[in-house]
Amino acid sequence: MDIKSRLQILTGDIFGGLNSAIVALPQALAFGVATGFGAGAGIWGAIILCFVAGLLGSKIPMISGPTGPMTIVVASVAASLSHDMHAVGIVIMFAALFQLLFSVTSISDIVKYVPYPVISGFMNGVGIIIILLQLNPLIGYPAVSNSFEGIKSFILNLNSINIPAFALGMLTLLIVFGVPKKINKYVPSQIIALIFCTLISIKLGLDVPKISEITVGFPKIEIPVFNLSQAAEYIPYALTLAIVLSAESMLTGLVADSLTKSRHNPKTLLFSQGLGNVACALTGSLCGTAATMRTVAALNAGATTKLAAVINPVILCILLFKFSGFVAEIPLAVLAGILIKIGYDIIDVKLLKVLKFAPKDDLYVLALVFLLTVFYNLIFAVGAGITLAALLYAKRVADKANIVQKSVYDKDIMKLEKILETDYEHKIRVVHITGQFFFGSATQLISKFEDVLGTKCIIINYEADDLLDISAIFALEDIIIRLKSQHIKILMVIKNEQVLNQLSSHSIISQIGEDKIFYNELDAIEFAKNSLKQKAKNKKNS
Repeated sequence: MDIKSRLQILTGDIFGGLNSAIVALPQALAFGVATGFGAGAGIWGAIILCFVAGLLGSKIPMISGPTGPMTIVVASVAASLSHDMHAVGIVIMFAALFQLLFSVTSISDIVKYVPYPVISGFMNGVGIIIILLQLNPLIGYPAVSNSFEGIKSFILNLNSINIPAFALGMLTLLIVFGVPKKINKYVPSQIIALIFCTLISIKLGLDVPKISEITVGFPKIEIPVFNLSQAAEYIPYALTLAIVLSAESMLTGLVADSLTKSRHNPKTLLFSQGLGNVACALTGSLCGTAATMRTVAALNAGATTKLAAVINPVILCILLFKFSGFVAEIPLAVLAGILIKIGYDIIDVKLLKVLKFAPKDDLYVLALVFLLTVFYNLIFAVGAGITLAALLYAKRVADKANIVQKSVYDKDIMKLEKILETDYEHKIRVVHITGQFFFGSATQLISKFEDVLGTKCIIINYEADDLLDISAIFALEDIIIRLKSQHIKILMVIKNEQVLNQLSSHSIISQIGEDKIFYNELDAIEFAKNSLKQKAKNKKNS
């Protein structure tokens, strides 16, 4: 690699670290306040976790720190333990140790098998909880720890709103929702709102609740002290937190893989996250995960190596030490406005757009997980959702067991496929999808042909008669996007008219092109051959 290429990589990583740090700063402060640990613990959690996980993690630049789902779990644990933050710190330590344990097992594969409606219901629930819990700070009152209390106290507090705080909160919402995407791409709306609204508060001398105190010096290392009876009490909370921390990190890993067209090692990811969270627990900082929004910000800015994840905390340190006085003046209503926007962004708008096409079974699972997440218990919600999804799937299979008939696959076509791959040097490949599949199998399905160099055309043959659920539709959409990004032509063979109509309703057919949908595999193969021949002819003539 020449010097110019190295400089380009370094420049990309510097801008990636800078961009993600700007995104991380207001979020880390807000999450720290929301959990009860304080703004200082939030920012130091972002610094320590990102540095350790970035240094020891995969080569892909993944930016770590406190996130929305984790914040809700930690806040719930704090409420259950009577806001004993020392006890919560022990829970975080145990959760980090569980992550290290997960990293040496096959548990990292489990997230691939969680149905999409379960994840969507959970994320929608978390988004709504974040919004509900910030309604009181938005009007100048302290935050509460659960949804019911949040709604109840908000209604009571409406009689005596802190007008200056409410005005700052509304101005924050106006900025974070109103800044055009073109500007937001270069300067995040959250940092604009944070700086602008805080300056207004300082200049006008507004009497509103503020952060007030923030730890500037490096946090001290303290070994948590506990006894066996406490450990037994804390372990269920720690396991819940560890699952959320690990699942969110692994989902961020999948997003990073999709954007970078590479693959991370889930075990390495969990190990580095676990060690980072151990360091957070030892320093009294807030734990966290690999953060999707910040990772995407780094990648979009040009980051290509994990150096970006090391530069990010360095920049956060500089900002903290240089502007600690300013940070102490940030109104809590401004942080509430930022968190409401974060909560809104977590809501799965993509799924809401296709709800009218969704099978009833998916809606049942989605509704159950959503309601349990918002009004009962997050981890119970996920467990109940997975159980219900499994039961409904089993019922579908049982109902169709006596009437589904499937003929033996044509051996002559199988021979033709092998000859085709040999004669065309794997430029044309055929992939068969049998039975139902879901979003977790997308990466496994892609891996069957993603590593084969020189592939120009892939024929996806969906042989099953079953309609696709939402998970399968999004999986198929992900496959199409990833293949198109590699300039691979996609043809589909669909023999069931109902499946064809379903994919057409979800705009899958339009993404591929109606002329590339076939009923017979032989027709698809002939089309692929002619396309390659025509392309070669055009290239020769040019």
